[in-house]
Order: sequence, then structure tokens, then C-alpha cells
Amino acid sequence: MVEWITTPGLTDYRTAEAWMEERANAIAAGTADECIWLLEHPPLYTAGTSAKAADLTDPNRFPVYETRRGGQYTYHGPGQRVAYTLLDVGKRGRDVRAFVQNLEAWVIATLDTFNVRGDIREGRVGVWVQRPEKPPQADGTPAEDKIAAIGIRLRKWVSFHGLSINVEPDLGHFDGIVPCGIAEHGVTSLVDLGLPVTMGDVDVALRQTFDQVFAQD
Repeated sequence: MVEWITTPGLTDYRTAEAWMEERANAIAAGTADECIWLLEHPPLYTAGTSAKAADLTDPNRFPVYETRRGGQYTYHGPGQRVAYTLLDVGKRGRDVRAFVQNLEAWVIATLDTFNVRGDIREGRVGVWVQRPEKPPQADGTPAEDKIAAIGIRLRKWVSFHGLSINVEPDLGHFDGIVPCGIAEHGVTSLVDLGLPVTMGDVDVALRQTFDQVFAQD
């Protein structure tokens, strides 16, 4: 059984980390159910275990939090749906790569409910959308913007951290970092793509598509 929790307002980042660690330990001990936690953070940057100092281009703009999740620098803030995935990867095959692929597939299925095609690109973390209305890339292929970020950590085969989908954040807030270390592509959101999508709409889509990807044994 997976418990779904939705927290209104803005949740302090360190408070969220502490809660996740406690819940992950309880899941590993068998004293709590798996959990998907939906929330928003105040504007902030997080540095994953692969973060490079040069990618923090405006260190004084927002608080910066060192974190032990995988990945590089990421922005979180209002208008972005964060979905923390506290799931027992041990009981779901013990295949970390397949688990991350499932997170990607979950985002893609969620975007598809809004008729947005999300893509995965080799060597680029996260989920991307093509922007044919923008100038093409240097190699002639269509421009692409990032719409979702993914970064997890495991403890005793229980995952925490998770993913974020840009619904309607201030895209200018990403300017203080090189998002996920990728400078040659931009960032977008559902509203930036011209879709009148609300946070509640995204939450419904996440719940509807979850079981399609994370089938229970």
C-alpha cells in the first residue's frame, strides 16, 4: 500500500529532508507504508552529490542546500510540483537503474495526459520537451527544454527524494544555476508551453498514472 500525502503551502527543505529520512527508516523497518509526498518548496537551490561549484552562478540569490541525493544543481520553488518518492526498491526488484527509468516513465505518462510529449536523452538527466518554435540546436535538431528533474537517494533499499515537474514556476529563478550541469538547453513549464494547467491537475495525473508504471507485486 502506498500512502499519498499532499502538503499545502511551502515546506522548509531541511524539515522535508528530516521527515523523509525518518519515514525511509520506518519503511525499511516495516513499520510504515510506502509514501508519495507532494509539496512545494520556497525558492532554493539544492546541490546533489555530482554538483560542480562553477554551476552555481549566483550563490547569493536563494538559499543553497547541500544534499546527498544523486545529481547536480537543481532549483525548487513555488509553482513546481515536487513528488518525493519513498518506495521500497528492495521489494521492487533491487534494480536502481530500472527504478529511475520508472520515475522517468511516470513523468512522461503524466505529461501525456496533457498531450505533452516528454523525452529522455542519453547523457541528460530528467525529462525534456521539444521546442520547434525556437531556433534549432547547432546540429540542426529541434531545440529542447527541460520540464522535469529527477534525483534520488537510497537507504536500506528505500528511496527518497524523487522528482519535480515545472507547472508554473518563475523560470527566471533557474538563472542562478546551470540546471543539472547542462548549459546548452533551457527550462520550461506546462504553463510556459501554453497549457492552463493547475497544481491540482498535475496531482490528479500523477495519481492516475502511478499504478501504470509502479505495479504492485
